[in-house]
Amino acid sequence: MKNILKVLCAALSFIQLGACQDNNDVVVTKVDKAFLKTHAIGKEVQLIDVRTPQEYGVGHIDDAKNINVGSPDFVQQIQGLDKEEPVYLYCKMGGRSNKAAQLLKKQGFTKIYDYTGGYNDWIK
Repeated sequence: MKNILKVLCAALSFIQLGACQDNNDVVVTKVDKAFLKTHAIGKEVQLIDVRTPQEYGVGHIDDAKNINVGSPDFVQQIQGLDKEEPVYLYCKMGGRSNKAAQLLKKQGFTKIYDYTGGYNDWIK
């Protein structure tokens, strides 16, 4: 009887540890133009341009939604995205999209793709 109780306690401990796991094991996948064209362009995906509205207005990838990572309400705005679906991020050259990817990771997103070349690479 004591052994069964020990086994049950151990099992519950492992279950609790799994439930408390953070997103440290979530990997932000760095992608290039070819990957983005194959997996996101022309498809119904969450493609997010994290640049300023002014930059977005000058030019952006078709069907991208603008959510400025520099905006004070960025975290609130990303709550409208589906955490279970992939999110593709880009900025001008890759710095801001990396910052945005880390913020999404902290908010529980698990399928995060960061287009490292950014819009500058896209228009080449």
